[in-house]
This record gives sequence, structure tokens and C-alpha cells, in this order.
Amino acid sequence: MESSNVGAILMGDGLIIQEGSYVKATGKIAQIPASEGYLGRVLNALAKPIDGRGEISSSEYRLIESPAPDIISRRSIYEPLQTGLIAIDLMIPIGHGQRELIIGDRQIGETAVATDTVLNQQGKNVICVYVAIGQKASFVAQVVITFQEKRAMDYTII
Repeated sequence: MESSNVGAILMGDGLIIQEGSYVKATGKIAQIPASEGYLGRVLNALAKPIDGRGEISSSEYRLIESPAPDIISRRSIYEPLQTGLIAIDLMIPIGHGQRELIIGDRQIGETAVATDTVLNQQGKNVICVYVAIGQKASFVAQVVITFQEKRAMDYTII
């Protein structure tokens, strides 16, 4: 904010907002709903369902930009998360509660690693969040179908 200028980030459908439009502050910090109702659902970046199964009710909310807990207050990683891929489990052990970023050039198998890891969590009391950044909708739809066929959507949010 400046004395004669206000900057804003539009999240969602902002096509009708243009110079001179009247806007009103909500008085809230940007937040999204959080609940177990999101399990098995496909969401956009603003936690809005895009799977055609209707809205998700929630009484709890989390800030979009929450500071991560500092390193001292975090519970130490003591339990491994098995990916199901022996080479990865031996060379790059992952712990329960860790976040992992899989980066690589196109068509080298990042999605296969991610989907195999999610599928391997069946019956292990783990909630998986699959984030498909920059993926085509048809590609994400194929991942959803795979997870549905293998009953992985019961413990996964996409």
C-alpha cells in the first residue's frame, strides 16, 4: 500500500475487476479451509474442488502463507517413509512428515516415482498430497484414474 496506490493479488476469477472498480477489504488474512473432507478430492491452488463432486464443508481454516515451524520445535524424523522403490529408499531415505520435491526434465519418470510412492502408502496411516505443478489437465486426470483404480484416493489429496 502506498498513499495513492494499492497493489493487490487476485486469487480466483478477477476478470471483472478493472481500473476504477470498487473493492472492499475483508479484514482477514488470506486463508483456505482445512478438513478431512479434502481426502480423495482434486483441488486447484486455492483449495477449490475441481473434480465436479461439489463443495467441501469445513469449520477450520489455515493461512495460505503460514510460517513453517522452526527447526527446534519440529518433531525429529525417526520413522522412514518407504517409497516402494528400493534404490530411492536406500540412497535417499525419506522420513514421515518430510516434503519432497521431484525435479527433472520431461519424460524421465518423476510422475512414476511420485505415483508409486503414493500407491505404496496404502494401509500405512499416511495422508499423501500430490501437487501437480505445470501438468496438463489430461495428465492429472490420468493420475486420478490410476489412484482411483488402486484405491489410493482414500488417503490422497490432489
